[in-house]
This record gives sequence, C-alpha cells and structure tokens, in this order.
Amino acid sequence: MTIALLLPETATSPRYESQDKPHFMEDVKQLDPNVNVIYSNAQGNASSQQQQAEAAISNGAKVLVLDPVDAKAAAVIANKAKQSGVAMISYDRLITGTPNVDYYVSFDNERVGRLQGQYIADHTKKGGTVVMINGAQTDNNALLFAKGAHEVLDPLFQNGTLKKGYESYTPDWDAANGLREMEQALTTLNNKVDGVLAANDNLAGSVIQALRPQGLVGKVPITGQDATDQGLKNIALGYQSMTVYKPIKDETQAAAKLAVALAQGQQPPAGLVNGQIDNGSKQVPSVLLTPIVVTKENIADTVIKDGFTTWAKIGVPPQ
Repeated sequence: MTIALLLPETATSPRYESQDKPHFMEDVKQLDPNVNVIYSNAQGNASSQQQQAEAAISNGAKVLVLDPVDAKAAAVIANKAKQSGVAMISYDRLITGTPNVDYYVSFDNERVGRLQGQYIADHTKKGGTVVMINGAQTDNNALLFAKGAHEVLDPLFQNGTLKKGYESYTPDWDAANGLREMEQALTTLNNKVDGVLAANDNLAGSVIQALRPQGLVGKVPITGQDATDQGLKNIALGYQSMTVYKPIKDETQAAAKLAVALAQGQQPPAGLVNGQIDNGSKQVPSVLLTPIVVTKENIADTVIKDGFTTWAKIGVPPQ
C-alpha cells in the first residue's frame, strides 16, 4: 500500500521538513511497516503541487495527505483523486470549494486566532491602537486565524476599548512582505502602535524588525504562532510576547492513523474524528486538535517538556 504526503513549502514554515515529514513517516511505519510513503514538497508553487499529486496517483498512492499551497487551487487535486478512487485527507490547511475532501486534520484554527486576539485584548492599554498583520489569503487557515481574532477584538474596537489602526494580509506569508506592511502601519499611524497581532512567528519577526528603529521593541505586545525556535528566542529575550504552540506530533499521528486506515479499506479509529468544518462545499469530517499559548513563563513546561525543541536550539540559557 502507498500513501502520499504532499507538503506546501519550506521558506516560511521550517516545521514541514524538520517535523511533519519525519514524524508522519515514523508514525506510518509504526502503524504498518509495509506501507510505502511517497513524499513531495511543492516549495510554494501550486502548479508543482498539482503535478506532484498526479505523479503520486500514477505511482499507486491510495491516499493523499495534502497540505495545500493554495486552498482553492487544490480543489482540482481533490477532484482528480476522487476520479481515481484515491482518498483525500486535507492536512493542516483546509482544501476549499470541493466536496471531494474525505477528511481534514488540523488544529482548531479559529481558536488559534481567538487565543492571539485575547492576548492582545488582555495586554494592550485601554484606548490603545492595534495593528493586525494577517497571513496569506490563499491559505484558508489564515482566514480562520483572522476570523477568530476578530471575534475577540471587534467588540472592543466597536465600543472604543481598543482602536484598530491598520490591518493587512501578507502574500505568501513572506517576511519581507510582512516587514513592508508593518513599516506602512507605523507610517500611517505616526508610530502610535500599542499592540500587534502578528499571525505567526515569522511575521512577528518582521514586526520586531520594523519596531526596532522606532525604539518600540519590548514595549508593544506582539503575538505569534508555531513556536519556532526564533520565535521562542524572541519571547525569551522579551521582544515577542507569546506564540501559539501546536504539537505537530499529535497532528502527524492523527493523520497517519487516518491515512493507514483508509489505505487498508477500514473506517477511522473510534473517537479520532471529533468535528466537522465547512469548506464551502461540504461539512468535512475533521480531527481538530487543541493549540496552546506559550509565553516566557511557560516555555519550559510546554515546548521543552514535550521535547518539541531544546534550549540549545532556541539559543538561550535555560530559564
């Protein structure tokens, strides 16, 4: 039996090569040593991902575990899989606009946004001005993060507790784009920024870079996501305020259990599927995992304790 793992890029999310790929392959082998895993990474190119998926189907893959570069464009891949009798698992990011997605495995991404929004709500002075640097609009997760954040912050914007000074989405989640957006926000607001909701650690780094010449680093709460080593280092140094940790091992284990069951022609293990998500075409049966807030105070008790990373990788002494 063959399963294909198709991941989207490496430029903005180093987790895919360092964690998702090896963990998934290890998890599959533990479940069934006879299953072959085809792996491809699209390096941010939706057309390349479609070609990789078609090649995997031609090479006998019975299940595609696909993290889409472009949520809408990947519908073509899901439709091709359906025509070929191949099961489709949308992994981490949701494939939208097609009924041909069998399952979705990810974290509760609206909750991620709510956690970020609540942190800004709790740590920005009353009447303060908030900047929102969201992710890429081609990534459905970025839309869910923003939706969750707005659920928390919009009532505060409306009643005057906080002010929304600037909001933008970031093409490709690219750090250079994020830097330009944050610099534009500072120019527009004459440097009057009291809190920044950055959608992930990569963009939080761009925010820090923009704030540094203005003498605002460490004075403005900044959110993040993914618990990257650089993000955690920024938190330890007091430059970034928090990140949202998503235990990737839990995600790969869930995806592996689902993929192996489908490859064997079986139903998912009891209790694994715990929700459903609307992808614009159907309610997709989903495995939704729980994200965790990490601040300077609990780095040791979360990402270090779990073995997700080490103080040496973060690059600071144990705290």
